[in-house]
Amino acid sequence: MDLNLTGRTAVVTGASKGIGLAIVQALADEGARVVAGARTPTPELLDATPHVLAVDLAVAGGPERLVEHALAELGGIDLLVNNVGGNPSPVGGFLSVDDHHWQEVLDLNLLSTVRATRAALPSLIERRGAIVNVASANAHFAQPVVVAYAAAKAAMLNLGKALADEFGPQGVRVNTISPGPVLTPLWTDPGSAGASMAQAMGVTTAELVEQLPALAGMTTESMAAPEEIAALVLLLASDAVPSVRGSEFVIDGGLLKTI
Repeated sequence: MDLNLTGRTAVVTGASKGIGLAIVQALADEGARVVAGARTPTPELLDATPHVLAVDLAVAGGPERLVEHALAELGGIDLLVNNVGGNPSPVGGFLSVDDHHWQEVLDLNLLSTVRATRAALPSLIERRGAIVNVASANAHFAQPVVVAYAAAKAAMLNLGKALADEFGPQGVRVNTISPGPVLTPLWTDPGSAGASMAQAMGVTTAELVEQLPALAGMTTESMAAPEEIAALVLLLASDAVPSVRGSEFVIDGGLLKTI
């Protein structure tokens, strides 16, 4: 299928590794011009696109800087992928998360999306473009250990619906992808959340990665690959499915059991 993305301009947040890097690489492979934002660009990201901006997307002004950079460099935006996210808060439950940690989580996950979207919308409206937000399957779970993160991702689902309703009549398509466990450095790097979880369980990181799908109730034998999320971004960015608007797509290996 020809997705007709050649020459289109995309902005991707949180692009240094994992899902964000896979999205940048996939878009570039399809011929898109990709402006990538990351706090610490990696060699792999610099190899994937020449348009990289080192920027802190969790602070006010950061997402706006990235969008302004894209407009100045390439003249317009056809696609915005709000991918940056994470859980910098403690995992000790609700009472362990103070106002400072709540603000950190909201800034990184929700407000980065709000800020980038607000800055990019004039160009997206002009070009009848698309927005793809990357939330999380955690938005559907009431898990005390990630209460702030899950709440922020649930808010992203609502935000995506509202944006699709308001700006759909102006030609902007907005959809959300909610991944479950994805095999990224978040799970495998030394010092990562996965490494900490493995240590607490008394297993190696490799053993955790192997055992997690079954422990989590997934129907697959492995975590999703970042390239799976990237493949769906390509489809949603294209003109192949113009009637898909305000939708959420869960890629979780059968983790969610609810309707």
